[in-house]
Amino acid sequence: MLTVRLLLALLAGASATAALAPFHLIWLAPVAPLLLYLILQNASPRQSLLLGWIFGVGFFGAGASWVFVSISEHSATPLPIAILLTSLFVMGLALLYMLQAWVWKRWFSGSWGALSFIGLWILGEWLRSWLFTGFPWLYLGYATLDTPLAVLAPIGGVWLNSLVVAASGILLVELVRDSRWSARGSYLILLVLPWAGLPFLNQQWTEIRGEALSVTLIQADIDQEAKWDPRHRETILAQYEALTLPHSGDDLIIWPETAIPTFFSRAAPQLERLLQKLDDDGTTLISGLPTSTRDPDSRRRLYHNSLAVLSNGSGVYHKQRLVPFGEYVPLEDYLRGTLEFFNLPMSSFSLPQQEQPLLAVNGHKLSAAICYEIAYPELVRAGGQQADIILTVSNDTWFGHSIAPAQHMQIARMRALENQRWIIRGTNNGISGFIDPIGKVTEQAPRYTQATLSGSVQARQGLTPYQQLGSWPVLGLAFLFSVMGLGNRNRGSVSDNAQGFRLSPRR
Repeated sequence: MLTVRLLLALLAGASATAALAPFHLIWLAPVAPLLLYLILQNASPRQSLLLGWIFGVGFFGAGASWVFVSISEHSATPLPIAILLTSLFVMGLALLYMLQAWVWKRWFSGSWGALSFIGLWILGEWLRSWLFTGFPWLYLGYATLDTPLAVLAPIGGVWLNSLVVAASGILLVELVRDSRWSARGSYLILLVLPWAGLPFLNQQWTEIRGEALSVTLIQADIDQEAKWDPRHRETILAQYEALTLPHSGDDLIIWPETAIPTFFSRAAPQLERLLQKLDDDGTTLISGLPTSTRDPDSRRRLYHNSLAVLSNGSGVYHKQRLVPFGEYVPLEDYLRGTLEFFNLPMSSFSLPQQEQPLLAVNGHKLSAAICYEIAYPELVRAGGQQADIILTVSNDTWFGHSIAPAQHMQIARMRALENQRWIIRGTNNGISGFIDPIGKVTEQAPRYTQATLSGSVQARQGLTPYQQLGSWPVLGLAFLFSVMGLGNRNRGSVSDNAQGFRLSPRR
């Protein structure tokens, strides 16, 4: 019955979350696309719209459930409105899977429809990385970080890993299901080829450059509600100063995203002695803070979520991917003031107006990614090409005790592996840590506590194949797979009112 298939689609979408952090049930990673593929077999194109959308509701409803925490716990939004806004967010994102399912069933489910489904899955993940500013979260490839497939990430990025994961389950089923021996041979080759090549791909694409840097991360665990209250500003800065002073003399100290909860000119008098001490000891301090610039055309003042080198170095980085409703409000003239959620502190940030140089630290170049930006593979790749080390800071307090911080750390690990660079990750309340060039966490601070974490990172030089070529080789392969299934060989064979759920073998 259609009702059974809808329930299966919902559960199939939700199952993908369990394959990722913090659950790590890796074997479920190929199950989600496989189940959707099987559920759509005897559906009409019209039914596929609904089945794909329900799959997406399960996928994003489980995997991005933390959005509710951000809305409900950090604003005065009433519970029913928070539930409604979260539901709209999930249902809107689910439209992407609705479109993917319908397009596949309508035009690409021909004789080689299995390959088309795999290709469209990868193109769908890529589409999510930029459409309407992007939601590059919950990619299947993240589940492969602690598996032999991890060596594929420096070759083709997370999307290559996703392609192999999606293909594994579907091609295995088609080996049994498709009665054409030519097809079985092709599926077997495609299934075995990535695994057979793993021993030859396991290598270091980058090399050590210079001496290691001693780094300390300051995890101050500042309460979100107190952070933007001017009455707590001096206390907050004093906490950072007290945690920092014992580590003066290290090469680099990191304060997290908007650790300084005001413009630097207002904080400078209180921080003057600390910064002089760090300068004297040759220690570089990098902190998140709001900054302002003036638009060269309109002369209007713009505000940015930034990272700045405050001692013994140089450079300022303004965030390039802003979170809708969190850092800017779309349709601001209509929405601002209607709900407390649309009046969150520091929700009027702007994008940088010009190209930004890398941060300079002790003769090394650091590329930066603030919070959500680390989830954008191509953005981090572009910054990492010229950088020795990658720095990302965040304020995951917005996510509360949800699954988001663990997902965020897993995403950062994949960026380290793709670029084979050390990643320094500093946050307000966890997960702070150091990630080596093969995506392993070498040091990690406990969550939800005030802590300092010290370690060393090594500058790297050279480019991985992914850094050189980007996502285009994988996207080209996904496109090739997609067009191979052009033509619906069963079009019209199943009516829009069909109730059965049959998996007859291909002939």
